[in-house]
Amino acid sequence: MSNKNIQIATIGGGCFWCTEAVFQEIKGVEGVVSGYSGGNVPGHPTYREICSGLTGHAEVVQITFDANVISYKDILIVFMTTHDPTTLNRQGADRGTQYRSVIFYHDETQKEIAEIVVKEVAPYYENTIVTEIAPLDVFYEAEKEHQNYYRNNKTQGYCSFVITPKLAKLRKLHADKLK
Repeated sequence: MSNKNIQIATIGGGCFWCTEAVFQEIKGVEGVVSGYSGGNVPGHPTYREICSGLTGHAEVVQITFDANVISYKDILIVFMTTHDPTTLNRQGADRGTQYRSVIFYHDETQKEIAEIVVKEVAPYYENTIVTEIAPLDVFYEAEKEHQNYYRNNKTQGYCSFVITPKLAKLRKLHADKLK
């Protein structure tokens, strides 16, 4: 018999490769899947279609976690402090609605917690937080080559220059939450 309390969070903070790499390091996280959500076109979108910015989807990750080890609130605090929630449709050099900061909630409790976390972290930012809080409609899993991207491509330029420093920030801010 398991004493686990498995829950799911769906969030987007720019490139899903970055967000995936961050949450793969967190204690209590059972799995992280890169994908797409929040779009306005029918059917399963492709990475190429998402990158066009025309589908309305955001690059997101779906995190399966044990709430007995890490709470949904702590998941969101890590999220809100490891990307810039104050830049509209942009993270660093990545620009477009597919890179927006977004929390897709699965139920009303997650919505309430998301609203609380955004209010709690707001004073730590000079600019206004623009993170969208919206109900999850559909999550589409990204193509296989986008799963475990950082783990499989650590020496690739984007990984070295963007993701590795993000992980260093994670380790500094949230050492107590690491595996």
